[in-house]
Amino acid sequence: MRYRRFGSLDWYVSALGFGAMRLPTLGGDYSSVDEDEAIKMIRYGIEHGINYIDTAYGYHGGKSEVIVGRAIEGFRDRVRIATKMPIWLVNSHSDMDRVLNEQLNRLNIDYIDFYLLHGLNRDRWRKVKELNVFEWLKHALAEGKIRYVGFSFHDSFDVFKEIVDSYNWTLCQIQYNYLDVDYQAGVRGLKYAASKGLAVVVMEPLAGGLLANPPSEVVEVFRRARVERSIVEWALLWVWNHPEVSVALSGMSSMQQVVENVKYADNAIPNILSNEELILFDEARRILRTIGFINCSKCRYCQPCPNGVLIPEIFEYYNLYFIRGRDPSVIDEYNSKVPIQGRVENCVKCGVCESLCPQHIEIRLWLDRARRLFQRPPR
Repeated sequence: MRYRRFGSLDWYVSALGFGAMRLPTLGGDYSSVDEDEAIKMIRYGIEHGINYIDTAYGYHGGKSEVIVGRAIEGFRDRVRIATKMPIWLVNSHSDMDRVLNEQLNRLNIDYIDFYLLHGLNRDRWRKVKELNVFEWLKHALAEGKIRYVGFSFHDSFDVFKEIVDSYNWTLCQIQYNYLDVDYQAGVRGLKYAASKGLAVVVMEPLAGGLLANPPSEVVEVFRRARVERSIVEWALLWVWNHPEVSVALSGMSSMQQVVENVKYADNAIPNILSNEELILFDEARRILRTIGFINCSKCRYCQPCPNGVLIPEIFEYYNLYFIRGRDPSVIDEYNSKVPIQGRVENCVKCGVCESLCPQHIEIRLWLDRARRLFQRPPR
């Protein structure tokens, strides 16, 4: 495991962080976590050098924090925990107190190492300022319930810069991968935050799994390299290649993913990629952008849909159709595995999902395209 300095702190973080948003589930139910397996995975990561675990109030229907708390029993001195305040659920300082105390109880710890304002965008940033969240943070820090403050982010670079400049943050968490170079905070945000002394935590280094299973055209691009690496390792190394990145979070769903990613982190060295290799990423990015994928990270913030539409699952099959070269068998797979009550035809275009999506995806537009692709004509 490689380690990097965590911003301005005198502490070194593992290049690979454990993201607890995609823990293994039972029966495909996001709120039903395979707890025993999840704990084994987290502890394997810790035993092999991971010292940063990221969770949040709403992950896995509130169960992620509980499972992380159980997993770190006996390991507390070896890890630092990051979790997040759900801005959309708080409307007063008393709400913030209640949520923080609940999180401390769930995690079964006395303090939270890194406390982030969750999913800041223009509107949520306005809300936290109106709520005077900085005064509340001052008291939470003084009480020792949290050690350091940060924020996670989903909006434009201009909003990101304003937030960075408005408070003495320790860390920020941004979406960054070789496809999303100019998306949201992007490379400009990465470099700006690092120049201000913030630790930069990268989420979605694999774009919600899209870059772990790209189209065959992309796979062929990396096969031309002189060094043989898995497609996942290529994507992670691109992120780690940036010296401004402190830690890359991986939302791992199986023990195999943990074992492999820990191995890849042995090579998480800044500037490890050659110019020749970086050109391959440019070509892969061009291919992905021309195919027209839905940039869904499967964060599930759009769930539950008021009409039961399984948006992340529909988008996953939509992307898979193109990944497999417009394979018609994907349509059959969709119709056999997605329950009728969760299919795209149940969308009434109410738009609730779009107001919740941190990626700002035009969900109704893409669902309409998926409808035309997947919906079978009546017999």
